Amino acid sequence: MDKFTTLTGIAAPLNMANVDTDKIIPARFLKTIKRSGLGEHLFASLRYQDDGAENPDFVLNQPKYRHAEILVAGENFGCGSSREHAPWALLDFGIRCVIAPSFADIFHGNCFKNGILPVVLPPDICDKLIADAAMGTNARITVDLEQQVVIRPDGSKIHFEVDAFRKHCLLNGLDDIGLTLEHAAAIDAYEAKLPDWRPAITGV
Repeated sequence: MDKFTTLTGIAAPLNMANVDTDKIIPARFLKTIKRSGLGEHLFASLRYQDDGAENPDFVLNQPKYRHAEILVAGENFGCGSSREHAPWALLDFGIRCVIAPSFADIFHGNCFKNGILPVVLPPDICDKLIADAAMGTNARITVDLEQQVVIRPDGSKIHFEVDAFRKHCLLNGLDDIGLTLEHAAAIDAYEAKLPDWRPAITGV
């Protein structure tokens, strides 16, 4: 998993509440267990018209937001089913941070496990960031995880809270497997002490 330290990038304004995981990545695209290629289908029902053509009115189809790395959204982002494909699709598109007044719990946890930083800020602050994001490439937002601040285009800083353990994992690029491998030496030492008569587990 890639580390998240400081991100300065274009923020796309998605001023919608209750964006569920089926809107983020529709169920018909969940047939794969690969994490790549899902960005093409991110927000498919919003990005594409019935004939498959792009919807020019959707924010991520607009030229100034095609390379957005930050998404500023409404409350209860990521509600609905618990599909991990939702953060996969965001990440594959290039989104590394989502800022919203609130997140669905499972989606919130899945973001951290996949290298995306979900930032919770009050609704009025999110409104200001949405206004900043509306300026497109003329206004970039910085998210500093180490200092736990969002820096607006005018230089003002907004503090956000984040769980210390999850912060550690993001700063060091540690997913669940990475956390386990941090204890590789202890695991090897334990296995070395196992009796020789114990059968090896094969075919798993």
